[in-house]
Amino acid sequence: MKQISTNLYVYKDTCNVYILKTNEKAILIDFGNGDVLDELHSIGVTEITDILMTHHHRDQAQGLERAVRKEIRIWVPYVEKDLFEKVDEHWKAREIDNNYNMRQDRFSILHSIPIYQALRDYAMYTLNGIELTVVPSPGHTTGSISFITKLDGKKLAFTGDLIYAPGKVWSMSATQWSYNGGEGIAYSVLSLLDIQDRKPDLLLPSHGFMMDAPFEAIKQLVNRFSKLMKLRKQNPRLFQLRENPYEAITPHLLKNRTSMSNSYVVLSKSGKALFIDFGYDFMGGIAAGADRASRRPWLYTISRLKEQFGIKKIDVVIPTHFHDDHVAGLNVLRDVEGTEVWCPENFSSILEQPKKYNLPCLWYDHIKVDRTLPLQKAIKWEEYEFTLHEQSGHTLYSVVIDFMVDGKRVLAIGDQYQDENVNYVYHNKFRIWDYCDSANLYRTIHPDILISGHWDPVYVNEEFLDHINNQGELLKQYHEELLPLEELDLGEEGFGAAIYPYQTHIEAGETFAITIEVKNPFYDEKTVVAKLITPDGWIVENSEVCKNLPGNTSYHYSTGITVPKGLAGNKLLMAVDLKIDEYHFGQHAEALVSIINKLHES
Repeated sequence: MKQISTNLYVYKDTCNVYILKTNEKAILIDFGNGDVLDELHSIGVTEITDILMTHHHRDQAQGLERAVRKEIRIWVPYVEKDLFEKVDEHWKAREIDNNYNMRQDRFSILHSIPIYQALRDYAMYTLNGIELTVVPSPGHTTGSISFITKLDGKKLAFTGDLIYAPGKVWSMSATQWSYNGGEGIAYSVLSLLDIQDRKPDLLLPSHGFMMDAPFEAIKQLVNRFSKLMKLRKQNPRLFQLRENPYEAITPHLLKNRTSMSNSYVVLSKSGKALFIDFGYDFMGGIAAGADRASRRPWLYTISRLKEQFGIKKIDVVIPTHFHDDHVAGLNVLRDVEGTEVWCPENFSSILEQPKKYNLPCLWYDHIKVDRTLPLQKAIKWEEYEFTLHEQSGHTLYSVVIDFMVDGKRVLAIGDQYQDENVNYVYHNKFRIWDYCDSANLYRTIHPDILISGHWDPVYVNEEFLDHINNQGELLKQYHEELLPLEELDLGEEGFGAAIYPYQTHIEAGETFAITIEVKNPFYDEKTVVAKLITPDGWIVENSEVCKNLPGNTSYHYSTGITVPKGLAGNKLLMAVDLKIDEYHFGQHAEALVSIINKLHES
């Protein structure tokens, strides 16, 4: 046990464990093996009220089961909460054979533990009279956080494993988040510069020693990281983009040059900003995997936007569609900036109830919609009007946002086109005529500029309109030639049934309801028989339905299901077996049910 200042101590365990003391109570930052609990009497501490984790690695967290037994409140980074409270599931799902995922998520604790609360990025928490601000600090891991606080007259930064010593980092291996990648290096540079801008008096790392000259320590490490990035030809524009993340398309329409999917900003005369899409701000690379702890939304460029363009308020954000790279940052934008989420009516329910849908690229959490926007009706914001048009193609659940800015008619089209080429995904509910429809829509509106999710703005002319129209016609023609549409039409995704919600979470013994959709894909009337398949012992009110359906029509019906008491399980499967006249299509739909048994949990 070493005293740093009057109320701050450090205990060297499998990592540095910091003790922030308030009289006889204290909070800990990181926990290591937990041996610190045996030494607290030496500094007059009788109670640990809270443990705050900077990241999920075992050397920070391996003793947490001891803290659970003592009923100490455990706080963890929000991005990494699944690697604490659901790590048993992570271990079962993590790829091992033929593994190309180099993230150190296998340096997680061995068993799940209950947590008290997940720490939200940029939030301030007051514990035992001490105020701590959570700062997102990806680099060592995607979900790492730092804590900024004032104690004993000093501004402190508890930085986890972001920095070890001046010019040194605890692990280079941890910064490789993909096979042969260096994503964590770029993120470390961004995080270090963010900490530097906050002007702490001391840096307190999880491994290494206290640094009382933070500016020099960070500068030296950033310089060394920069040399390595240059050698590997990675992120050559990192510092340039950090200085100027936004570029003007027109004087009042900006593009964020740093985001994974382009986000755009419309500037009002009153100093407010409206975002079109907001997914992952300032990307330093993409981590392998798709679990929650692999994806990190943050607000890295917002302060620069305000400074450089005189923005007083990030007022509204409107997404073009529901994919995570367009919406991942909406919750943190609302929580930190008070931004309202305005969502088109054709996919607002997907944002608010993502578990209901079997769709790709869904964000992990529900996103509250503050205002649902109608289609084909002008929407007023400040001095602008926006009209939303349905745009199927890349996904069934998408819109074109039509508006005038600086004398130019602009269409925000999301991911409909990849440069000038079609960009469809079958599982997004693509239909073969969708790109004919979007080409006709663009010709009707005749915009000056198209802005899209991943490509440079397109300045529209007749040649471009002719090109996308021809692409749409060919796409439709080729699918008509390839699919057996003269016999039946199962849709481009190729299934005749679906179950809603796709994911259900209930307690053991409860009854829940599902809706089943079945389709007659033939062109004449057929008898459709749908049979629900569930695990043994489940009670189903309406397990089989027989219905005469006209050609190319669908039927929806609901049923209640009761699961046995005492049962627990994650992602248990149900299916719908589909038979249409003499054609047995088999189990064409599935859904997942996770059951919590409170008695089992306790």
